[in-house]
Amino acid sequence: MYASDDSGPAMTPLIARPEWHELLAHASAMFSQSPSSPSSQSPSSQSPGTPLLRTLFAEDPNRAAAFTVQAADLRLDFSKHFVTAPTRDALVKLAHACGVEDRRDAMFAGAAINQTEGRAVLHTALRAEPNAEITVDGINVVPGIHQVLERMRNFATRVRSGEWTGATGKRLTTVINVGIGGSDLGPLMASTALAGFSDPDLTSRFVSNVDPADLLEALSASDPETTLVIVASKSFNTIETLSNARAARAWLVESLGEEAVPAHFVALSTNAEAVAAFGIDTDNMFGFWDWVGGRYSIGSAIGLSLMIAIGPENFDDFLAGLRAMDTHFQNAPLEQNGPVIAALLGILYRNFWEIETHAVLPYSQRLSRFAAYLQQLDMESNGKSVQMDGTPVQWATGPIVWGEPGTNGQHAFYQLIHQGTSIVPSDFIGFLHPEADVGGQHDLLMANMFAQAEALAFGRTADEVRAAGVEEALVAHRTFPGDRPSTVILAPRLTPSALGQLIAFYEHKVFVQGVIWGVNSFDQWGVELGKALALNIGDELTTPEAPTLDHDSSTNALIALYRKAHGR
Repeated sequence: MYASDDSGPAMTPLIARPEWHELLAHASAMFSQSPSSPSSQSPSSQSPGTPLLRTLFAEDPNRAAAFTVQAADLRLDFSKHFVTAPTRDALVKLAHACGVEDRRDAMFAGAAINQTEGRAVLHTALRAEPNAEITVDGINVVPGIHQVLERMRNFATRVRSGEWTGATGKRLTTVINVGIGGSDLGPLMASTALAGFSDPDLTSRFVSNVDPADLLEALSASDPETTLVIVASKSFNTIETLSNARAARAWLVESLGEEAVPAHFVALSTNAEAVAAFGIDTDNMFGFWDWVGGRYSIGSAIGLSLMIAIGPENFDDFLAGLRAMDTHFQNAPLEQNGPVIAALLGILYRNFWEIETHAVLPYSQRLSRFAAYLQQLDMESNGKSVQMDGTPVQWATGPIVWGEPGTNGQHAFYQLIHQGTSIVPSDFIGFLHPEADVGGQHDLLMANMFAQAEALAFGRTADEVRAAGVEEALVAHRTFPGDRPSTVILAPRLTPSALGQLIAFYEHKVFVQGVIWGVNSFDQWGVELGKALALNIGDELTTPEAPTLDHDSSTNALIALYRKAHGR
């Protein structure tokens, strides 16, 4: 998609590339062999043919090994996808043609690839080794990153040891992170995932929603004397975050007085003036940089609540996991590059099979917030309809990402995945060893994960159903079409390092897809319009005098109804 020169991106329409048309011809010929393909004339839940994936596995006894990649500690099994060696070759040719490698190298080098905002994209620098050199505007940013990390380590150690106390001298045992978007989803997800590594004497809570119920639930379970509030807002003017932070401040002051604020509040921000005006000592302000997007910021100061929970050493292990996947992404050839292959398979389904959705199915309760985290990472990054040069895209972009942990999902939406008319490519994520086990339940958990991936891929034919003695009237109902593609991702254990590797794997997958689609994965203008309108409507809801409303008839009626309900 991009030519790497100094004059800016040279756009070639994706659908005009010969590599695109070569892949289109290959994919069309291959997918027509599957009873579940869009070209099938029968509803996929009743297709009589043999699943294509059965054929592919029967033809190649070594298929699993041929399509499995080891990326750091992650074993990525792509064999249950509609892919052959020629498919992979055609996809890789497309990636080469779109400049994936050049764009990747530019990102790691600190080039301003976020062109709509004129910024570098350097979340990868947050986990760089101390001796690395990454230059932005002539300055090596790595020393500054490690200075912040060292300040975070010192602060987290003081809180964890009890050296840092509240205004009344009591140890702080509850940490409330107040943020929204990446300032909430990242630390919330990671703290939940790594709860087994957390200090049992510390409680982490997270507040993001401006709905007062979210904050009140956290405060009602907390003691002002033993609570630390972390306000996470780079600008320190994010309306949802500051509304919650002010309410939390009022709660603290009512109990302990104004002078208690500096002992109980710290800020993750770059706006020292606003932080000081709030009453937070700027010595307890931890900054980060405009080249770190919120959804990519967990390795920055935004991870302070996580560091307090799991300790600096485990946080360093988390950063090392992120860095390990960065190294794989930078150095592995595209045909053996885990994030690249995952991205290309997503391109295959989104653009050639017109599949709009992707499920993330972790077989770990600790990863209960992982799909929500990936929703922001993927959908905010690539939910775009305009190319880098401002022209409309003429092809589908970002999928709808969703999911829940197994085995809960098996008793909810798996019915649709198995027998519905929509094909849902899925990622199964599991761990060889549990954090803890009860009565061999981890064996049962993993048996379910392996079985679901197998059943989705290969299904059960009508003849197999009949052979099992099912009466003919029920054969169609108990036939499974198969050809539901999935990736099986395995790691030894859910450790800080493994979580870091998973996060970076998906970060780089999203990046590659953005490069091929020609969109800027690092801006998010789409979140701005509704927020701007909300400020105006907020005034119209609360002003004592009846406002002159100039919205559509529906919005005007809603505002009037709300005002009436509140006697305004």
